[in-house]
Amino acid sequence: MPVSPALAEDLAAAVADLYEAAEAVLIERIRRALAEGIDSPAWVERKLAALGDLQSGIQAVIDALASEAAGAVRQALTEAYERGQQAAVAELGAVAAGQAAAAAAALPIAPAVDRLASALISETGPVHLRILRQTMDVYRDVIAHSASAPLLGAQTRRRAAQTALDAFANKGISGFIDRSGRSWEMRSYVEMATRSAVGRAAVEAHTDRLGAAGIDLVLVSSGPEECPLCRPWEGNVLTRTGPAGRRTLRLEHATDDGRSVTVRVAGSLPEARSAGLLHPNCRHSVSAYLPGITRRPDPIPARASYEQSQQQRYLERQVRRWKRRAAAAFDEQTAKAARARVRAYQGRIRQLVADTDLPRKPHREQLAAAR
Repeated sequence: MPVSPALAEDLAAAVADLYEAAEAVLIERIRRALAEGIDSPAWVERKLAALGDLQSGIQAVIDALASEAAGAVRQALTEAYERGQQAAVAELGAVAAGQAAAAAAALPIAPAVDRLASALISETGPVHLRILRQTMDVYRDVIAHSASAPLLGAQTRRRAAQTALDAFANKGISGFIDRSGRSWEMRSYVEMATRSAVGRAAVEAHTDRLGAAGIDLVLVSSGPEECPLCRPWEGNVLTRTGPAGRRTLRLEHATDDGRSVTVRVAGSLPEARSAGLLHPNCRHSVSAYLPGITRRPDPIPARASYEQSQQQRYLERQVRRWKRRAAAAFDEQTAKAARARVRAYQGRIRQLVADTDLPRKPHREQLAAAR
């Protein structure tokens, strides 16, 4: 069975859902804290006095999130690694009983999971510090704006609070920069980092099992809507290990002793991954390549362009954004306007799906707290 990052993407979504649900809790806590007593002339003084209590409450949410996320990360990586191993055993069982038996021999999981989990927890650790800083900044900004003008009335305070919460709900907790300098909002950043880790776990487990069976070649699938990073590697044979670069190998036939075949290799799997193959959202897979037996895949017709698939991801993010705006609304009129924007973006998704063969993914339009 071929393996790809998509084999374990549901595990990454489960981890990211924890962060999105925590974000919804924090938006609601800030909304309630600001709304309480907002018509009182002493509102600013009361909000300043409650600053410590709110910070303690937010920190409690963050501590619970960190603990739950660490366990979920380890569980996701363990499951991803096991799926990768099972895929290799199933794949080889269909072609070679001896190699399947060798692949099925026990390989230690814990060291690989520990290594990947430590790297992921280290990468997402700064998220928790930023959660506290951004949520408290929103709260302080509203109070500071109100305190700077003593004659502000309740309606002006409501507008100030709603504007600040709208800005927060628009982008969520954000400002996370990846290695390429791209900025992410929290849920997307955590999901990207976790997808990368669980995808790596599945692929490593698969290729480790192939190595245990004496197989050093893998075949990259063809995939629809491929991105420019993956396109050069589609349908090509790679070595699991060894040097980078194209070359031609003369190898023994997988099942016909004494017969050799020519195999053109596009490079190594580590080389291809460094160039972008099997990135977090990649739909390509790798499978065992048996000289003389495995056939290169036929191209898969695209359901849409790569740009259209990315447009769908953008529209899904906008749906979630306006759902956060609705949740942060101080009054029904504001919430109703936000829900109208949700429906408008969902209409654009329906039109895009109708114009292409892209599947609609309703779960990507939902906030985690609503699932």
